[in-house]
Amino acid sequence: MFIDGDVGTTGLQIRARLEARDDLQLVRIPLAQRKDAAMRAALLNECDAAVLCLPDDAAREAVALVENPEVRIVDASTAHRTHADWVYGLAELDSGQRDRIRGARRISNPGCYPTGFVALLRPLVRDGLVPADHPVSLHAISGYSGGGRGMIERVEQPEIAADPILDAFRSYALGLGHKHVEEMRVHAGLERRPLFVPSIARFRQGMLVHVPLHLWALPAAPRVADLHAALQSAYANEPFVEVAPAAESASLDHLEPEALNGTNRMRLFVCGSDQREQALLVAQLDNLGKGASGAAVQNLNLALGLDESAGVDAPIA
Repeated sequence: MFIDGDVGTTGLQIRARLEARDDLQLVRIPLAQRKDAAMRAALLNECDAAVLCLPDDAAREAVALVENPEVRIVDASTAHRTHADWVYGLAELDSGQRDRIRGARRISNPGCYPTGFVALLRPLVRDGLVPADHPVSLHAISGYSGGGRGMIERVEQPEIAADPILDAFRSYALGLGHKHVEEMRVHAGLERRPLFVPSIARFRQGMLVHVPLHLWALPAAPRVADLHAALQSAYANEPFVEVAPAAESASLDHLEPEALNGTNRMRLFVCGSDQREQALLVAQLDNLGKGASGAAVQNLNLALGLDESAGVDAPIA
């Protein structure tokens, strides 16, 4: 297999998860020939599977180079996440998604924010607890690695960055045009765009995705326990997604965004009060794990008929 773009944040993490395995052979372009288009095209067509860790336009160009119909591609960019000809690589999306991924030649790896949001909302929309046209909002906080190499350098090497990030917390995309929004809408089953406010803080990786709901505004008038039951039913047999017990969610006074770092796990929480008629759904995950590299390895395993859990967690440094 070939990782196209293995020097970026996601590509490096995927390589770290794969290079110790004995069931895969990694091929790589020598550094001196990294810009050799012919060699890149040859590797893309000779491998059994390729993972694209590239900007959107470069990912589209890479796909166009593939002429071998047997090559399986996992694209970690946003280029194909709502494309009808690509299978969305969230294995937990519904009961048939794993089989779709297993049979696919083109798999789009989900974004980190959408992974948490879709996992929280899709079962509720599917079960009629949240209408498809309901106005939904979410706020999420991610480690600064979610912004890629440029943002990492601006935080970790402020002395050489033209626009360093020195603040402890920063919200962004305040024009409400973040590129993950349409992916969230489509795969959560919503008719209208959710209102999304992303933010980063001064920690490298980890993530919390928050979705507040006014229970009184939902036509089905669900209770907190109804939301929890729907999520519990949806993910009861999932190896990487866990719904926290209701008692645990009820007793929380805080959540740590870094708690699942280095893993391909995601935990979902349903907090709230029936008396106040409000609920707060929270997804906790590693933006570089289940939100990126771990999920890419999980999808690669499924596409190649390998053990789904092999190598999905980051190696201990």
